[in-house]
Amino acid sequence: MKYIKDYKEGDRIFDIYLCKHKQSAVTKNGKAYDNVILQDKTGTLDAKVWDPHNPGIGEFDSLDYIEVYGDVTSFQNSLQVNVKRIRKCQEGEYAPADYLPVSSKDIEEMYTELLGYISGIGNKYLKTLMESFFVMDKDFIKAFKQSSAAKTVHHGFVGGLLEHTLGVTKLCEYYCTAYPLLKKDLLISAAICHDIGKIKELSLFPENDYTDEGQLLGHIVMGAEMVGEKIKAVEGFPPTLAGELKHCILAHHGEYEFGSPKKPAIMEAMALNFADNTDAKMETFKELLNNTKETGWLGFNRLFESNLRATRME
Repeated sequence: MKYIKDYKEGDRIFDIYLCKHKQSAVTKNGKAYDNVILQDKTGTLDAKVWDPHNPGIGEFDSLDYIEVYGDVTSFQNSLQVNVKRIRKCQEGEYAPADYLPVSSKDIEEMYTELLGYISGIGNKYLKTLMESFFVMDKDFIKAFKQSSAAKTVHHGFVGGLLEHTLGVTKLCEYYCTAYPLLKKDLLISAAICHDIGKIKELSLFPENDYTDEGQLLGHIVMGAEMVGEKIKAVEGFPPTLAGELKHCILAHHGEYEFGSPKKPAIMEAMALNFADNTDAKMETFKELLNNTKETGWLGFNRLFESNLRATRME
């Protein structure tokens, strides 16, 4: 099959893709059409079915695998498919692994590296707490390895939550060497569990969409709740330490306007906020560059609130 990342304007598309999303709409002139998002493991591609009642457009819905025939065009500097025909595919015609975006890094190797950070925690209460999640809880471990870190913005792929968590933990380890006042065991523990609520906030692939609980509470609150529940099972866990760890989770987005229930009040929470923001923003920029063949100025980006420029190695 031809992967989405390899398409360019003027190409003809005739292959099987996952219909990640389908939504009916109406043009300004009152004509019905369908918005469709196609997905494979390399990314997504917007598609338009301008004549959904055409006999060549078969019945299909979100999360179906569909054979698509159409032309790749460009609209507002983004690729788009003008769909001519669609056929819903049956099980056996496709390999699901081709359609789910997966981390480019080895998931088991990353998890082993994360466990290394846990084994290095000196505080017995924090170490026991981390092990209760990442060593003892098999259901949690399975979900954590498979989860993404976001729906679309950054690390939106299988293993993305693990990759992001490891990236944040590594940055926090560096902060501890640069700023010795930081309580290393607290900061490393906070880094490892800062986003664990995302296993409840987002459903697993292929949906990778917000759950009802995720919409109502969000991963920050749910993560603090999950930590609080596990702490109850750790005999003698110091209340002050519990409060500091939960505060780091609650404050890791830094600002109220970014969904943070609290602003950082301790040094470790501030460091975690910077590490989280750095890893998320750098991954977002990397994914942006990987998804364009352009060089030079790319136009205004809402997330970065800046006109971004792509550079390439000579």
